Amino acid sequence: MGVTLDLSRAPKTDAAPPPAAKPNLSGLTRDQLRAALVETGVVPEDKARMRASQIWRWIHHHGVTDFAQMTNVAKEAQAALAEAFTLARPEIVERQVSKDGTRKWLVRFAPGIEAETVYIPDVGRAGALCVSSQVGCTLNCSFCHTGTQTLVRNLTAAEIVAQVQVCRDDLEEWPSDKEDRRLSNIVFMGMGEPLYNLDNVADAIEIISDNEGVALSRRRITVSTSGVVPQLDPLGKRTAAMLAISLHATNDDLRNELVPLNKKYPLEQLMAGIRAYPGLSNARRVTFEYVMLKGVNDSPAEAKALVQLLKGIPAKINLIPFNPWPGTKYECSDWPTIERFAAVLNRAGYASPIRTPRGRDILAACGQLKSESEKIRASALRAMVQVD
Repeated sequence: MGVTLDLSRAPKTDAAPPPAAKPNLSGLTRDQLRAALVETGVVPEDKARMRASQIWRWIHHHGVTDFAQMTNVAKEAQAALAEAFTLARPEIVERQVSKDGTRKWLVRFAPGIEAETVYIPDVGRAGALCVSSQVGCTLNCSFCHTGTQTLVRNLTAAEIVAQVQVCRDDLEEWPSDKEDRRLSNIVFMGMGEPLYNLDNVADAIEIISDNEGVALSRRRITVSTSGVVPQLDPLGKRTAAMLAISLHATNDDLRNELVPLNKKYPLEQLMAGIRAYPGLSNARRVTFEYVMLKGVNDSPAEAKALVQLLKGIPAKINLIPFNPWPGTKYECSDWPTIERFAAVLNRAGYASPIRTPRGRDILAACGQLKSESEKIRASALRAMVQVD
């Protein structure tokens, strides 16, 4: 069952589309790479599998950005590849490092097409990269800064993979088999709703989990959704990724306010979809994300309701202290309240770690991502309104 992407909040334009750029081989799966080499005439069909395997390792294992660096590919073939394709990285508009070691990059893929990606050290086995799947978002969750940015478009598989490449460049982690790698986990928890961009997300996961490339286990790749129920089953079957649910409330009235998508897919439908998620087991638990909002969803009664809601689901619950952003109406629950909430969950047998806020000083924490160009445009618009 397909899901239609809601573009009602996207800006309308009559401008002609830009000329097609060279395809970036970084965003092609193995099968797509072989087909592209043959279709463009760069490689004869009888040599496509071998040549694709060579090129794949150069791109995803060694991290090269120039076909001339592919030393086991003939110079004539290098020139043909450069004529038809690109390996270019996107522009890094801004790089920020938090006092806690969190790194945030504002990445520009094309004019007006920017997204943020965040590396968080000491998360997962070694460190996690929070990647974006869209520029902007349509969901308009009331507590989320990213949700205030109008959706521009989906990111391509190449643009999603590029975020991983940018991080590995910065961490100096090429080739990919470094035993002391600091990037060990990928979380689709950045800008956008991944399940409204499932095709590109699934291709990106196939690429970064390939054993001859970045080689991250699918059990170390987590996709977070606000609850696009019809896409849960396809996500599990196509990617075998770990599932995270942006929950934040235990009843439809409150969740309708916090996560407006709930009006389309209410809790009863959402929980049924989660229970049917492919591969769900005690070894592959669902992560439920629950942002702690002062006086809104943080009472002991809500904690008990959460226990009842999740009954029978192999799960862990991440309690997220709310990360403030300019203009928000919410406040973070105080620490004793969060600890009391966690205690109720712990007594019921659920692991419920309280997520330590990371990168708040550079607006890199959960719910704070918003591309710099959008902030500048919004600031300029406010200034115009004040002048009028």
